[in-house]
Amino acid sequence: MLKTPKWVKNNVPPSDCAKSLSLMDVETISKVRDFHATFPDFAPTPLAALDNLASELGVGGIYVKDESSRFGLNAFKGLGATFALASFIAQTVGMPVWELDAKTMASREMRERLGEFTFIATTDGNHGRAVAWAARKIGQKAIIYMPKGCPQVKLNNIHKEGAEGYITEMNYDDTIRFTADLAAKTPRGVIVQDTAWEGYWDIPGWIMQGYAVTALESCEQLKAQGTRPTHVLLQAGTGAFAGAAQGVISNFYGKDSPTSFIVEPPVADCYYRTVKKGDGGVVNVAVDDYSIMQGLACGEPNPIAWDIIRNKSSYFVSMEDEFAARGMRVLGNPLGNDPRVISGESGASTMGFLTELLTSPDLAELREQAKIDKDSRILLFSTEGDTDPENYRRIVWEGEYASR
Repeated sequence: MLKTPKWVKNNVPPSDCAKSLSLMDVETISKVRDFHATFPDFAPTPLAALDNLASELGVGGIYVKDESSRFGLNAFKGLGATFALASFIAQTVGMPVWELDAKTMASREMRERLGEFTFIATTDGNHGRAVAWAARKIGQKAIIYMPKGCPQVKLNNIHKEGAEGYITEMNYDDTIRFTADLAAKTPRGVIVQDTAWEGYWDIPGWIMQGYAVTALESCEQLKAQGTRPTHVLLQAGTGAFAGAAQGVISNFYGKDSPTSFIVEPPVADCYYRTVKKGDGGVVNVAVDDYSIMQGLACGEPNPIAWDIIRNKSSYFVSMEDEFAARGMRVLGNPLGNDPRVISGESGASTMGFLTELLTSPDLAELREQAKIDKDSRILLFSTEGDTDPENYRRIVWEGEYASR
């Protein structure tokens, strides 16, 4: 029998998150977006208004930011990789990043000035593909490692971007340690990761600033429609995306910020366990089991993200794979004239939880605490499309991971 998602309210003692939160300043993220706009294949992604689904589930609005078209990469990760590499280049050659654009980064003059680097990353697929793509754009080398269990199709996509790529026999967090060590031993090697650790802060912060662009776009798209969210659901792996989105949303709305939920799979629910522990100390999870939400199967919180999330996020959820699969089916089979959203396992996780949150008697207390009612307007992010097409079909067509 499928387990009801576990949840806990955030009662962790607050901390001073001003420095981390300032990274997601609205003016700064607007400038990051201006940088992205110098790429010919950049365009804002759509915000799907699922009005019929909202009516069916008894709320005022459901809005899904669809990142499947971002840079042609079928996921949002290019936002982080491009800005991180731009910031690294700017720092290396001693110029403000705001003076860089896509054409200058890719120019022969910049390559000669910069020299040759090898960018090395760990990924479940999307981040590594984005790093490989961004490195290729600027004429640099990339080497990408993936944890055990990753599908061949994602490795193939990395190879298509011209990078070396390998699947290891380690979990995600151990693979990061391996690639960090490899980068340190590689002449002019640079680790490009969206989690931070002692002595490694700049690149993760730049990646998060890139990620924050999708959240800023969402806020502005809702504002243009004359509305704002009352609730937001964010999926967390390392927490880099969730922290970035939470940060810019908090800065955009101030005292009117929406109530937020952080959603994770139980095999890697480090944020849920950290908040349940409740003393502010981080709980790392050794990820040994498989989850279809591979992009969220990260057991060690990003400290920059945690600094924001512990102070600004409201509820933390640990839920089974079957709910993510349900979210894929709901988004892919819309009600009435609602737009269709093709969403992968991690991208659809929050929709899967939302359907359970709004319908299950077992979650009535959470609905009441979070003040979800007929006037609630709920924002979600589909962070990826069908990045594993075969698995997408097995779930959506053939009913794998059925929730009932």
